[in-house]
Order: sequence, then C-alpha cells, then structure tokens
Amino acid sequence: MALTDTAGSTGHAFASIYRSHHGWLVGLLSRKLGNVDNAADLAHDTFARLLKHGDAESLREPRAYLTAVSTNLTTDYFRRLALERAYLDALACHPEATVASPETRALVLEALTEISRALDRLPPRVREIFLLSQIDGLAYKEIAEQLEVTVNVVQKAMTRAYVQLCQLVHR
Repeated sequence: MALTDTAGSTGHAFASIYRSHHGWLVGLLSRKLGNVDNAADLAHDTFARLLKHGDAESLREPRAYLTAVSTNLTTDYFRRLALERAYLDALACHPEATVASPETRALVLEALTEISRALDRLPPRVREIFLLSQIDGLAYKEIAEQLEVTVNVVQKAMTRAYVQLCQLVHR
C-alpha cells in the first residue's frame, strides 16, 4: 500500500514517523545484526507493518512500537538463519549426488520456518512433549515418566500438536 492510498492524516502521520525514526531504527538494527543492509531490510519491514496496520496517527510512543515490531522481526530473522544453518549442515552430511537444488532448499527452509512458527504457537508443555517424541524419539511412556505426567496427558498433547501442524499444511 502506498502512502497516497492511505487517508490524508494517516499518511502524514506515517510519513512523519518514518522521517523522524527511520535512521534511528536502522542504527538500532545495525547494532543488533552487525549488517546495515539487513538492518535496512528489517527497518523497511517494520515500517511496512506500521503502514499495513494503519495506526500511525494513534501512536504516542513511536520508538517503543518500532522497537517491539523490529524485535519480533529480528527474532524471526535469527530463527530463519538458525534453521538455514541446520539444514545446510544436514545437507553437508549427504553425498553430492543427493544434494537438493537451490529452489528445493528454499522451499524446505520456508517449510521449516512455518513449522517452527507453528510449534512456537503451541503451549510450552505441548511443544516440549511433541519435541521429545519427534526429535528425541522417546515413547509416550518415557515422556510421561520424564515429565511426571500420565500417558493420557502425553497423548492429548501429541494430538493437539498434530492438529495444529495439520492445519498449517492445509493452509
């Protein structure tokens, strides 16, 4: 959405916030990321969120809002980097003939990012149970013993995790 597409006062409020805080935000993100190009990209995404939500004129503390949004975007950025590194490390363990194309790698990384976000939306106990089962390979009984819960609790948590992940797949 362009500035000219917004209502007059909203567009002016957004433009004012952008002019006043863009340089500061890029500097803040540069220090966090160690890279001005990535900082500029995340600053752009931060302002795009502000523009999308259209609440620029109601902001009393623009820096607090920009800090919160950019922190969330930075977390997503670092999560994506970690997933990418883990995936590339796993690929490095395979013989060259089985290495995926760049397009396939991009699709896999996108899917891993979405799965990570879906897991982050699970309650902490459900996520922990799911990861103990799927990553650590523990049986439901072992998980129940380790977490001092019943097998029924583990089964319900696994069902909840599977339902949420299936909803992600069907989107």
